[in-house]
Amino acid sequence: MSYIEETLQHVREQSGTETEFLQSVEETLRSLKPVIDEHPKYRRYAVLERLTEPDRMIMFRVGWVDEQGVYHVNRGYRVQFNNAIGPYKGGLRFHPSVNLGIVKFLAFEQVFKNALTTLPMGGAKGGSDFDPKGRSDEEVMSFCQSFMTEFARYIGPDMDVPAGDIGVGKREVGYLFGQYKKITSQFNGVITGKDPNWGGSLMRPQATGYGTVYFAEEMLGTKGESLGGKRCIVSGSGNVAQYTVEKLTMLGAKVLTLSDSGGTIYDKDGIDREKLAFVMDLKNNRRGRISEYVEKYPSAEYLDGANPWSIPCECAFPSATQNELELEDAKALVKNGCSLVSEGANMPCTAEAVGLFLENKLMYGPGKAANAGGVATSGLEMAQNAQHLSWPREEVKGRLRSIMKDIHTLVSETAAQYGRPHDYVMGANIAGFVKVADAMIDQGIV
Repeated sequence: MSYIEETLQHVREQSGTETEFLQSVEETLRSLKPVIDEHPKYRRYAVLERLTEPDRMIMFRVGWVDEQGVYHVNRGYRVQFNNAIGPYKGGLRFHPSVNLGIVKFLAFEQVFKNALTTLPMGGAKGGSDFDPKGRSDEEVMSFCQSFMTEFARYIGPDMDVPAGDIGVGKREVGYLFGQYKKITSQFNGVITGKDPNWGGSLMRPQATGYGTVYFAEEMLGTKGESLGGKRCIVSGSGNVAQYTVEKLTMLGAKVLTLSDSGGTIYDKDGIDREKLAFVMDLKNNRRGRISEYVEKYPSAEYLDGANPWSIPCECAFPSATQNELELEDAKALVKNGCSLVSEGANMPCTAEAVGLFLENKLMYGPGKAANAGGVATSGLEMAQNAQHLSWPREEVKGRLRSIMKDIHTLVSETAAQYGRPHDYVMGANIAGFVKVADAMIDQGIV
């Protein structure tokens, strides 16, 4: 049995019920075969066993009281997976679907993603099964303060730096940071995604969506193409999807869709800046449903309970959540002429869907490379906090653009080096792995 298969068997025995984590580990390890075969040192130093086992997994109770005086108990999580190249870094997700397996998968992916950014950041992820949807500001504040009261002991600007994710936006980050400051009497860069007025970085809200588009632009550039005039479909309607649409529109693409858990809106005329401004107000301020779009713009269609993947397009940007795009969806995209998929979410495509994309030679940007712009800009926020400085918007924007270009170059060159040109899955996994694995070997068995 090969070293990779031995490791996978061990992970299945240890984490057999954690579906998403197993999916991520299997996809990653299988693509590492060329580098594992070439370098026996990785087996000698048990790198795969160590890399697939988190440094620590933290679970804790979060008790809070709603506006009616009813007591609630949720569970908080933090998986600090690997800090070989820098302090742990990764977001917090507040959503009913959050469990240990989800958090482990996200943290494992984060290790490789952070390594690709060229910035010194390890990988972690956390969150809670608390659902902020429909809760008042006071209730969200109560929960966040209770969460941080326990969480504060595990984080610090040189130890572990959390950020936002699904369900954790500017509001939640503010409440979390305020409680941390109250507990520790320290004002530091312990959390990213802060408001620029009190330590945040300009361009952070835009970074993941913009970065995903920049990566797509780089992929198209290898074939002498651009995004101008291309029909694009985007899933989701949160932060990542919003700024994906904004950047695509700025580059001359025509965006046809957005979605939420209820269904998809299809606007054959395109979602322009005015329409996007409506979506941003709807989702960010009024916390409404995407179905309200067709009430404002009746020429659009609402596809109740459907996803966007059956809409003909040249480019697709899955930007909602994990495993939202399955094999049948991938078949529909291929059949309708889609030539590029760039992931804005973390592992939004199932393994079978990814296999079909690669088989049909679509340009496919995996999330650990394509959506790394968000954590890269969080890393830039950490740098600004450490210097007690705030960089101008154009400087941050330029650094983000440069990082995404460098990620594409690294991933592309690594894939070609191992005989699989344009296989961005293999390129991203090997490039991230080598950086982390070599650092682990350098630092000994710790």
